[in-house]
Amino acid sequence: MPTRSHPFGLAIATLVVATAVTGCTATSSTSSAESPDTSIASSSTPQPTPASRVAPDYRRLLIEPGDINTGTDTFATRSSTTSPGGSDGVSALFVNQDDTRAIGDTILILPDSAAATTTLNTTVSSIGTIVTGGSPQPSPVGTGGTVVSGTSPDGSKAVTVLLFTEGSAVVKLEFDSAPGDAMPPQLVTDVGNKQEIAIRTGLPG
Repeated sequence: MPTRSHPFGLAIATLVVATAVTGCTATSSTSSAESPDTSIASSSTPQPTPASRVAPDYRRLLIEPGDINTGTDTFATRSSTTSPGGSDGVSALFVNQDDTRAIGDTILILPDSAAATTTLNTTVSSIGTIVTGGSPQPSPVGTGGTVVSGTSPDGSKAVTVLLFTEGSAVVKLEFDSAPGDAMPPQLVTDVGNKQEIAIRTGLPG
């Protein structure tokens, strides 16, 4: 984002965290997921965009479905969007061939690394609205990497959330699957590392 004041970090404390993946249970699929998970930005006030300014296209920063390797699943991009929540960034939803596992990937570009860190910390403080039954743990991914594993608040699916920053970018990766079939920690770390590399090599400055 351009270097100007941004209300994102403050607004995250009251964000609405309805995820895009709502049908991933032991008896139902993720086929109802029509759009990528943008909950990291869902209630933030959109950054003012002058009429003469075209929002940057950050799709180059996303991982590819082939970067997700479980050994048994083949993932495809179900949907993607630029400027999630009206903020500079990009978001995508990846779903496996059986519609039983989904990964929401949201990248927001903040004015600088300090703003990204503030956003990360505020998101971690409200993580209980996304995943319950687990506490935040350090992750080796990116800067400030934090991972939480548990279930969705309604218990309908297993959820693991990975948060980290890379420069001025803040990333939220949400891994959803059937209850009792949480995505392996090594997969979460591997996907996170690939996403961090894609941002580090694709984001100028």
